[in-house]
Parts: sequence; structure tokens; C-alpha cells
Amino acid sequence: MPEFNLNSIVRDTVKLLRPYSSARDEYISDGTQMIFLDANENPFENGVNRYPDPQQRSLKTVLAEQKGVGIQNLLLGNGSDEVLDLLFRAFCEPNRDNVITMPPTYGMYKVLSGINAVKNKEVFLTREFELDIENILQTIDEHTKMLLICSPNNPTGNSFSQDSILRLLNGFSGLVVIDEAYIHFSKRESWLERLEEYPNLVIIQTLSKAYGLAGIRLGLCFASSEIITVLNKIKPPYNVNELTQKFALEQVMKPDLLKNEVTAILSQKRTLLNVLNEVGFIQKIYPSDANFVLVKVDNANRRYSQLLDKGIVVRNRSNQPLCENTLRFTVGTEKENIKLVSALKEII
Repeated sequence: MPEFNLNSIVRDTVKLLRPYSSARDEYISDGTQMIFLDANENPFENGVNRYPDPQQRSLKTVLAEQKGVGIQNLLLGNGSDEVLDLLFRAFCEPNRDNVITMPPTYGMYKVLSGINAVKNKEVFLTREFELDIENILQTIDEHTKMLLICSPNNPTGNSFSQDSILRLLNGFSGLVVIDEAYIHFSKRESWLERLEEYPNLVIIQTLSKAYGLAGIRLGLCFASSEIITVLNKIKPPYNVNELTQKFALEQVMKPDLLKNEVTAILSQKRTLLNVLNEVGFIQKIYPSDANFVLVKVDNANRRYSQLLDKGIVVRNRSNQPLCENTLRFTVGTEKENIKLVSALKEII
């Protein structure tokens, strides 16, 4: 395994940076009733007149315990997109460094590389939507700082094998970032189980999918305490607002709700798959480890429009590499799926 040296991949400007210290960083409340005259806030209480905890300590305490990691291994962001952006800004020198992505995959990786002036070297998945490991390893050069892997992958829905990812973790001296946005729908274990084994492993999760909290925007980053320290150095002081922290804390304290909703979604997914197998214009159903199903159809534009006319919005993924004439169906509620099934039968 190439030696991983965190100091060698942190941008020089970040190494020299003195992070902003907010009022709530300098005084950490222990619950004692105090008069706060330190942050130039409006003193009239309305529930959100005070700045939020910049380190989201209460929420992190619960999440860390649930995920089986230390608080020092966890960073929260304004959605996973902010977490990804922080990784680019901390470790990739603009106009010099590069990252490797594996299309078809989550589109924001490419957008963020462009925003941060970091070259995005694309190594397409195989026709079976698997990682092309040999090609990835050959594409790595001295300026490659991150490999960005979405597993289960979006839009294909499949998870990548443990052996494939292990080869990348062991064969690359930069960061291997695994985006586990859909992990709660998968039978596979999260890579959180291996976090302590690999100092170059970064795992991203979200509360937008299984937790049903897309509207509050909360992303989770798990990594070594050293990597988290670097990210904390550059993150905005109040990147997760008070309402998000409170609502998220309430919801993550309901593990049975999470379990029940995931079970219901997977049950509806099985029902949907049975119906899709009988739809004549669907030519292939790709294996899915997520809460959606990608299918190949005879004419994606036509079928998309037909469903739209019946009040159903799906995602046409035909503009993605290797995804010609594909539609992506998110698994809805039982009532929504009944309407989808009815629409598909009418189209037939």
C-alpha cells in the first residue's frame, strides 16, 4: 500500500490558515443560565435569535453513538454537497490537482471540480456498471488527490464490491471518498466498519434519503480526526443552522421510524420490480441496492413524456454516459406506486 501522508495532500494555504473563531467557539455553554452579550445578537428571544452551536455538539453526540464512531471523526455540513466542497477546497490545489470520478455517477462531483478549478479525470464504469479498477489505477498521477466513489451508485443503483474498493484504498496514497447516500437501503455494511483501518478513507452519508429529511439539508462526513480537523479549519462557523440541528436531533432519536420507513420502501420496491418485469417497453432492469430502479426502455424521451402527461415525474437519465434510453424510478408510497403501475399499464 502506498504510504498515506495527510500533510502532503493538504493545500499549503490551508496549512497556514488561521481559522475564524466565533463567539460560540470561545464560550461553550454548559447549560448555566447566562446573559449573552458577546455576539452582537438581537436579545429578544424568538427561538432563533441566537447563533447556533458551530460544532453541533448535541446532534453529533447522538449520531456518533448511533454510527459507532467518535465525535472527533464526524463533521456535519449543509448537505453532502458542502462536505464535498470542503474536501475539494482543503485538499485540491486549483489549476494543478485533479480528482477521478467514475461516470455515470452523481453529477455534483463534476460541478464541484469545475467550481474549484480542479481537473476531473473520468474513468467510465464498465458496461455492467462496475468499477474499472485497472484503468482507475493507471489514471492516477502525482496530482491526483481524491477518488470519488458513490456506492450504492446514482443513477445506476448498484453497490461496488468490497474487493474493488479495497484495491483502491490499498493502491492509492490520496483520499478515497465513498458517498453512501443510499447505504440504508442496501444489505451491504457501511464502510464505517473499516474507518479505523484506512487513514485515507472518507465516508459521506446524508439525512436526505432514508431519514426523509431532504428539506433540512444535512450531510455527514466520517474520517480520521486529523482529516476532520482540517475540514473544521475551513468550514463556515455556522454552516448548520439552529432549525436544522433541532429538527435533525428530534428525528435521529426515532430509530424505529427510520427502520419502518426503510422496510416499507424496500417492500414497495419489490412490488414495483415485479410490475416492471411485465412492461413491454422496458428492455432491461438494472440491479438496485438503493431506493430507486434504473431501467432501459425503447424510447426514453417518449416514455418520459407519456408518464408526465399522466401526472408522474420520473428521471430521464439518457444524457448520462452508458445510460442511453434509461429512466430512473424512485420508489414512492404504496398509493403513489399504484398510480405509477396504472399509468404504465395504460401506456402499454
